[in-house]
Amino acid sequence: MQKTSRIILGVDPGTLLMGYSVIKVSRQKIQLLCMDVLKLSSKKDNYERLSLIHHRIHTLITEYQPTEFAIEAPFFGKNVQSMLKLGRAQGVAIAAAMQGGLTVHEYSPKKIKQSITGNGNSDKEKVWKFLQQILSLTNIEITSHDVSDALAVAVCHHFQNTQLATAGKALKGWEDFIAKNPGRVSLK
Repeated sequence: MQKTSRIILGVDPGTLLMGYSVIKVSRQKIQLLCMDVLKLSSKKDNYERLSLIHHRIHTLITEYQPTEFAIEAPFFGKNVQSMLKLGRAQGVAIAAAMQGGLTVHEYSPKKIKQSITGNGNSDKEKVWKFLQQILSLTNIEITSHDVSDALAVAVCHHFQNTQLATAGKALKGWEDFIAKNPGRVSLK
């Protein structure tokens, strides 16, 4: 039996900008509780930034009491130093979530985009537009795509969890899909 409501903390890790969002899912309706970005000064020591990341995740867990934690997997680039720093930031966020008693769910950038838009190669602007439709976010401006990336992680996790819960239950056509997935329907 599935819980009546779930609270998902989504994180887009970074050493200078860490996006985060918290959503509540109740009866397949997704409600945004918060989304923001933690801005970390490049003038601060790397370890001080990691401490701030840990503190913010801990604070979010204390304030919102999430039941689930989702994080974007690192994107593999050519700069080894950047990858090491990103891995540390991700590791600290994961450790804070585990310390808070949450199970960690990790998604690749491609999987997140595919879950939100249906295309794993979508650009960040398209992902944000889809999120605005899915969550009925009107008149909300973002200052950084790290914020929308974190929201996409949380929504992706919800969609993946929903798909797992309904796996094996065949749909009887588009009407059945729409009835079981109202948050994924866009009326134009």
